[in-house]
Amino acid sequence: MTATEAPAPSWPRPRGLLLDAMGTLIGLRATVGHTYAAVAAEHGIDVAADAIDRAFPAVLRQAPPLAFPGLAGDRLLQAERHWWGERIDAVLGAAGAGLTEVPATLHHALFDHFADPSLWRVYPDVPAVLRRWHGAGLRLAVVSNFDRRLPALLEGLGLADLFEQVVVSSSAGASKPSPLPFQMALEALGLPASQVWHVGDSPEDRAGARAAGVRCLLVRRP
Repeated sequence: MTATEAPAPSWPRPRGLLLDAMGTLIGLRATVGHTYAAVAAEHGIDVAADAIDRAFPAVLRQAPPLAFPGLAGDRLLQAERHWWGERIDAVLGAAGAGLTEVPATLHHALFDHFADPSLWRVYPDVPAVLRRWHGAGLRLAVVSNFDRRLPALLEGLGLADLFEQVVVSSSAGASKPSPLPFQMALEALGLPASQVWHVGDSPEDRAGARAAGVRCLLVRRP
């Protein structure tokens, strides 16, 4: 990982690290468009992968937070599925799928498909770095704007044993750049913000960490 801001000599050594997931630790093996198009084809829907890839970032930028205060259990899962179902509708509409209504079976199939660890990869530099930090006694936690599929993904990708806590926005009830997910991770680690750094890859990471009083480093990946 290459950080945009190198540690200065005055920085105290942290006792814990909070890490973003998507784009920092893990990424998709194929583009979202490739997977959406393939699963859509299984449901008799013809849509171009490159059109989905062009539409997807704007749809996510315009989406409400993936966060559901006060929900847990089945109600939380239903809210997560509904949130992603609306994004799927918007993406396919913007990609020119020509549908008046996207079948619920496609919503469910895509949601479940992205829970498969085989669709994801751990960036090559990550395992050795995490294990070095873990071996040095640093307390590690994940803070991610994602849903309850993430812990199982990290388990399937061989990373779960390195983290004491995985905080996802959907169950936290707030998403980055809110400081709340960071504060929940700090509480779980039992560490003050002054003794923890955050590593992420987005402006939301930087803003949320700073709002929580945590020093942030951003990684730059191709």
